[in-house]
Amino acid sequence: MIVRTPSLTELPALRAIERAAGEPFRGLGMASVADDEPPSLEQLAEFQRAGRALAAYEEPAWADEGHGPVGYLLWEPVDGCTHIEQVSVHPDQARRGIGRELIDRAEREGGRGALTLTTFTEVPWNAPYYARIGFRVLPEAELTPGLRAIRAHEAALGLDRWPRVCMRREPDLCT
Repeated sequence: MIVRTPSLTELPALRAIERAAGEPFRGLGMASVADDEPPSLEQLAEFQRAGRALAAYEEPAWADEGHGPVGYLLWEPVDGCTHIEQVSVHPDQARRGIGRELIDRAEREGGRGALTLTTFTEVPWNAPYYARIGFRVLPEAELTPGLRAIRAHEAALGLDRWPRVCMRREPDLCT
């Protein structure tokens, strides 16, 4: 597995990964999540230029013409932590450790100690998965101002139709 910053020409592939990764939500009665528009090319380019976008490629296909990324992650600094804004893996590549590799790499590149994210509690490949790789649910009292703002934005988008939580992974639990 190769993890690196995607090129600008690979950004449309990240949008395609996001669309494919959203489809399984439809089977859980979460069609609006499945139908949610991926980050725009402009948004992806902002993350890419800031060095806060990572993409995963299979070896050796990543170097071959026409073979693009199979997963990606966007992160940003929030309240002294590396906050995972989005991590998506194409469903055809699921259960191969790609998401974890992207998360571990973000932890190393973020250089901000703990990792944080927000996620759905009852989606098997969301909170239960993150708990298996060392994240813990943050109680309300531990939410930072930045995490509270992110959750408020998510609620305004209607994501609170389904239970959501903030989670954190300490650096000593990271590999």
